[in-house]
Amino acid sequence: MPHTPLTPAPILIGSEGELVFLRVEVEPRLLERLLEAIASLSFPINPDIYHQHMPATVAVEFPAYEDRIPEVRRGLRSGGLGNATLQVRSALAKVS
Repeated sequence: MPHTPLTPAPILIGSEGELVFLRVEVEPRLLERLLEAIASLSFPINPDIYHQHMPATVAVEFPAYEDRIPEVRRGLRSGGLGNATLQVRSALAKVS
């Protein structure tokens, strides 16, 4: 019997779509501006902050439902962070 790999289905889906993890990377000098921008969003955020040395960047990660991504992008733009790197990945990817 051939082995068929199972593809995990999203397990965290709500009325606003799948739960994903967002990662925003900025220069260290922009960390305070980034935290202010995400604090102004209409949903609660408990960010994880990671400092990287080469290249010198700060990454902020937090969960959000996928329907909230446009709001996050607008918040970054209005906070003067329109050029910040925003990565989106499945919440399942965070676990593995």
